[in-house]
Amino acid sequence: MSIEKLAREQVQALTPYQSARRIGGSGDVWLNANESPFDNAYTVSGQGLNRYSSCQPDALINAYADYAGVATNQVITTRGADEGIDLLLRAFCEPNQDSVLICPPTYGMYAVSAENQGIATTQVPLTTDWQLDIAGIDSALETDANIKLIFVCSPNNPTGNLINRDDIEALLTRTQDRAIVVLDEAYIEFSPEATCTDLLARFENLAILRTLSKAFALAGLRCGFTLASPAIINLMLKVIPPYPVPVPVAEIAEQALSEAGLARMKYQVLDLIANRAYLQAGLSMLPGVEVHPGFGNYLLITLDDAEAVFARLGRAGMIVRQTAVANSLRISIGNRDECEKVLAFIRQQLSE
Repeated sequence: MSIEKLAREQVQALTPYQSARRIGGSGDVWLNANESPFDNAYTVSGQGLNRYSSCQPDALINAYADYAGVATNQVITTRGADEGIDLLLRAFCEPNQDSVLICPPTYGMYAVSAENQGIATTQVPLTTDWQLDIAGIDSALETDANIKLIFVCSPNNPTGNLINRDDIEALLTRTQDRAIVVLDEAYIEFSPEATCTDLLARFENLAILRTLSKAFALAGLRCGFTLASPAIINLMLKVIPPYPVPVPVAEIAEQALSEAGLARMKYQVLDLIANRAYLQAGLSMLPGVEVHPGFGNYLLITLDDAEAVFARLGRAGMIVRQTAVANSLRISIGNRDECEKVLAFIRQQLSE
């Protein structure tokens, strides 16, 4: 018997999430993981490492609660937003019994995390304009009484659009006492006016995923947050592993959330939004390229022969991302030099 045969059946059959680093290739222009181009400096004391960290460091929780405008008992910090997904699944879904609902095209880890735990996935694709299919979701809820979590991403990855707030509220209303709506706001700093944190006061079945990976330029820190009702937070705390926040992570995250850190983040977000507008304008002028409106730190484009353009970009050391959307590429917003290089290269390829 092979070692693989000893593994759980779900793991044997699982197709792992194709992270940017797993399939990225090699190059010097990395625009495939929606990372920030800013490499900010932080200081770490190096003290207290002989002791286990607090499960939920008070200073960090207080800082993020202040930033998000919520109470401290509505916040849990996790190892990236991905661990928040995992904890919600573990807290609310019985393996081989319950299911989750996703609305593709969207972030792939919702389905991968569910499958990894033996939780079925029901798919209700977004509409042609990439909005929630409320009627389709209603039908799925009627058909499957075991749907416990509904994942919604806004700004949506990879399409870049915002989900209509009225539809989010309608979904929350329909699912009260029935399911948790998990709203992924990983990119909300690029469209802060669209946050739904105010809905936490009205809907106990709302959980909002946040991260320091994108606008805060801390993808390597692996620090995320979930905002939710105290009831949801307490259930997540029951299943979170011990000591989830390394001491250096808490120190750096607290600096990022300080007054100076927040001012720097907002300035850098404005710079990236300007670069996004530059890239969007330039790509829109190219024949055969459709640039979809983007509200995060990336743009989705559709074009003929996207696969060939993707391969040529990679050979030239410019790494972007292919997506499940037909004939599409997702381009992260880098610094101006990186945006200029990618734009010039695509323009050249389409002119040949």
